[in-house]
Amino acid sequence: MSKVVDYFLKNVEYDTQSQPETKINPSTDKQFELAKYLKNQLEELGLQDVSMSDRCYVYGTIPANVDVDCPVVGFLAHMDTSSDYPDDPTRPQIIKNYDGGDIKLGDTEYVLSPEMFPFMKNYIGQDLITADGHTLLGADDKAGIAEIICMAEYIINHPEIPHGTIKVAFTPDEEIGHGVDNFDVEGWGADVAYTVDGGAWGSMEYETFNAASLKVIIHGQNIHPGSAKGKMVNSILIGMEYESMLPSFDKPQNTEGYEGFFHLNNMSGNVEHTVLNYIVRDHDMDIFNERKALAVKVGEFLNAKYGEGTVEVIVNDSYYNMAEKIRPHMYLLDVAAEAFKELGIDAPVISPVRGGTDGSRLSYQGLPCPNLCTGGHNYHGKYEFVCIQSMEKIVELLIKIALKFKDVKKN
Repeated sequence: MSKVVDYFLKNVEYDTQSQPETKINPSTDKQFELAKYLKNQLEELGLQDVSMSDRCYVYGTIPANVDVDCPVVGFLAHMDTSSDYPDDPTRPQIIKNYDGGDIKLGDTEYVLSPEMFPFMKNYIGQDLITADGHTLLGADDKAGIAEIICMAEYIINHPEIPHGTIKVAFTPDEEIGHGVDNFDVEGWGADVAYTVDGGAWGSMEYETFNAASLKVIIHGQNIHPGSAKGKMVNSILIGMEYESMLPSFDKPQNTEGYEGFFHLNNMSGNVEHTVLNYIVRDHDMDIFNERKALAVKVGEFLNAKYGEGTVEVIVNDSYYNMAEKIRPHMYLLDVAAEAFKELGIDAPVISPVRGGTDGSRLSYQGLPCPNLCTGGHNYHGKYEFVCIQSMEKIVELLIKIALKFKDVKKN
């Protein structure tokens, strides 16, 4: 197997799920285990200024070997995996020379099928890695980590190839929107960067959702049902009423492209107390603000109906569409497109991310940061898979991009 596969399979041995409710960074201590491993790996490869912060950020530098006034370019990937589906213990299975049919996931009843995912036909004759149906695979974003490591290893092992200064970094808690809460942008020292956190080979992105979290807390009043008339206030039913007052078709399962949504992520409670947790998304800032205003207005209506204080609506912005900050630096996409072309992709697929990356917030912190592919599909669930040949191509892509920066004039 190629080195990128070896590195990837080692990465997925680590349980690194982040948890959204902890209110600390990192949200889980277990992310430190992968961070320590990656720090040691960067040191062994010969990177300089390698460090791991007390907040679980790993940094490293490949110093320039030529005297050129070019931008310092960075590459980032995140260590955590989604809490939407278990990730431990991950037992990868390698399907060599995929024949285009169904792939049984371990000893489970689950089948990864082109009937459900027609794009799988694009991978006939290639080698795929899946999990065994009990966990997600973790290609999001442990594939990106492996690809960055391989890029760094190649450049360090070929000192005869001229290049400028190159930075690498690995972050915790990206999946819960806190991946750069304590990222040291200034100390890292990159002028521009790329996240390696996308999908299929041949794709890149510079647009993301504007994103917010929405928590709806409902206070009810529980009375014995035998004597409840005129007294009981059932918070569960009010929660259902709240949900029914949001646009019925503005849901993830009904939207695509630039269309935004309200997504009820979870709901829990009883007659006395119910909590609904949503995520709110839209690419257009004006519509995004309208969505948040509607969420508050629905709460106000229900308070007018059931009594002030019955419904609390808490809205917090998570990140914004990075396109506004990338557009003045579109040469970043031009450099990547040139590298893609040299690898046989004449026109890379550029589409809006229906999600976010660490680059969303980093771009607003002064570090323009578009997103590159990892070769994976179906993230955050049991049907996740990654193509080995795609991962190998992405390593080549990162190498080419990194080396091209020596010819980019610094602003």
